[in-house]
Amino acid sequence: MHHISTSKDIEKFGRCDLYHGKWVHDPAGPLYSNNSCPVLSQMQNCQGNGRPDKDYENYRWKPTKCQLHRFDQEKFLKLMTGKTLAFIGDSVARNQMESLLCMLWQAIPVNRGNKRMQRYYFRSTSTTIIRIWSSWLVHKTTEKFDFAPEGVDKLHLDAPDETFMDVIPTIDVLVLSSGHWFAKKSVYILNNKIVGGQLWWPDNSRKKIIDSTEAFEISVATIMSSLVTNPDYSGLTVVRSYSPDHYEGGAWNTGGSCTGKVKPATDGELVESRFTNTMHDKQVLGFNRGIKKKTNKSRVAFMDITKPFSYRHDGHPGPYRSPDPNKITKRSEDGRPPPQDCLHWCMPGPIDTWNEFLMETIRRDFEAHKS
Repeated sequence: MHHISTSKDIEKFGRCDLYHGKWVHDPAGPLYSNNSCPVLSQMQNCQGNGRPDKDYENYRWKPTKCQLHRFDQEKFLKLMTGKTLAFIGDSVARNQMESLLCMLWQAIPVNRGNKRMQRYYFRSTSTTIIRIWSSWLVHKTTEKFDFAPEGVDKLHLDAPDETFMDVIPTIDVLVLSSGHWFAKKSVYILNNKIVGGQLWWPDNSRKKIIDSTEAFEISVATIMSSLVTNPDYSGLTVVRSYSPDHYEGGAWNTGGSCTGKVKPATDGELVESRFTNTMHDKQVLGFNRGIKKKTNKSRVAFMDITKPFSYRHDGHPGPYRSPDPNKITKRSEDGRPPPQDCLHWCMPGPIDTWNEFLMETIRRDFEAHKS
């Protein structure tokens, strides 16, 4: 798999590569169950939605050259004493935040959230975990713009999404999640000019300057440069790399499927997704471009989960995305798959590993920057 590597200076405190390794069977299983966690979205509650197999919960990621410790609730909260952790982005950010909350739930957080911001506060260590929705991380409007009509989403790729910029100074660790919305219908604007669109374009007489993957790269560069030049922000920004989906034989809306996958793929079974690889590489490019502008005391880390998670075609809800007892879970006579979610991750499940990566990333960073 060809992957552009992130620049070495980012991980100068990282003693070894967490993201090179393999999935090993671990009978110890997960740290919570689907019915022990009240904040788990029903769509990710695969066991509660009738998924018959359970072994996908029993794999651990084992890096080749270093230790990835099991998640430890007490150590995590101690590490984050008096600090605020924010997940900003799309529904995959929500998926990761819920996984973290489920692993911390015994510490009994208080919900202090509102519509704009989900917020959980742990009294024992004065730790706050928040989530702010931002589908693209850049400024979005639906007003008419030049030849793009009112209604369709317009992305100003060179302006950050202002909905969260005011809370940035209060955040100690920021986890960004984006990419999947670039497959949705939208218009791309750069320097106040329409430069492209996804599932939207008036006619072939106009030339598109950029496609959706290039728009993604620009958006990542925009958000990173706005964070590393914000004079009031001194936190750690963790960019979680593009989360691979596993629709086979079609896309999410054209009958793609992950039905019947019950364990991680072997090297021989791994289906390369050129689109996923491109999105990953564009994200790395945007990240590296954005952080070159750094003027403040903040730090950055790239959490490179794309390759390890390309093996986990077994970790998605697939057809088990609702508790409806009459849902279709098997292929029809003519081989068509039932409606599927092969993008989000079952909970408990592989996504819990992201928070082990996150804890290790935070630990390394805090050790390297002891004030």
